[in-house]
Amino acid sequence: MADIHDQIASHIPNLRRYARALVRDAVGADDLVQECLARAVAKLHLWHQGTDLRAWLFVILHNQNVNRIRRSIRAGITIEFNEVTSPLIHRADQESGLELRDLDRALGLLPANQRAAILMVGLEGMSYDEAAAALQVPVGTVRSRLSRGREALRHSMGLEPRKSKRQETRPRGLRREVSYPAARMERSVLVAAAN
Repeated sequence: MADIHDQIASHIPNLRRYARALVRDAVGADDLVQECLARAVAKLHLWHQGTDLRAWLFVILHNQNVNRIRRSIRAGITIEFNEVTSPLIHRADQESGLELRDLDRALGLLPANQRAAILMVGLEGMSYDEAAAALQVPVGTVRSRLSRGREALRHSMGLEPRKSKRQETRPRGLRREVSYPAARMERSVLVAAAN
């Protein structure tokens, strides 16, 4: 009798492989194999010496699977309400993919030195000092390249520049306009052209 149990045990890897193909779930497959083995041991008196034990075990496994499917159809599938998430509350994945594509394109448009600084600090998580050492430039240069690169990325991706804390806290009426020499010159040219 111990010999037949050893023969059954030798077929367990094949039964598991077949069960995983049937159920497509590792835990469910292991449960199915367990049910099959329990049934085979309980019905061992029905197996005839000299017949193919492997085929007999596979028939039991297959029939156990069919019985499980029939039982689940009759009983219906019960799912706890808290376990189910509505597909309507998830953000669409297409938008993330498009944003990544746009970011990749925008990074490709940056000058190599700005792109390297952004990738080292933003992607690799290096500190400014580490990035400066890797690029063999001063820390101030890394900061400058990051600032210009981030601004160029925001511009090419159509994002608005972030407001500084000073701009956010200053009341709207107290903001002063900054007059740049180029803007003054452009204004004076426009005024002269209008006269």
